[in-house]
Amino acid sequence: MANIISDEIIEYVGILAKLEISESEKESAKKDMGEMLDYIDKLNELDTSAVEPMSHVFAVNNVFREDVVTNGDGSRDTLANAPEQAGDGFKVPRTIADETPRHDTKG
Repeated sequence: MANIISDEIIEYVGILAKLEISESEKESAKKDMGEMLDYIDKLNELDTSAVEPMSHVFAVNNVFREDVVTNGDGSRDTLANAPEQAGDGFKVPRTIADETPRHDTKG
């Protein structure tokens, strides 16, 4: 089943691929493209009704594990080293004042 590739098709493919194709390259491209299409036709003759469609050659499985805490979060051990504690957290000095500082505009 020979697929005949015309000069127009080669010109069109050259435009789509943004290629400048010489006359000798056009003849070679026509021959190569025809052979590729013939091979595709041959593959289409195969009975693939028993073959399950796939998106990847190798089986792709979810490689993520369940996010399960097995040894706790260590917060009690961490708080044991704190100089001061406030409930379940560190007690630290205040870094922001309760009021916005006032600037004296008198000069």
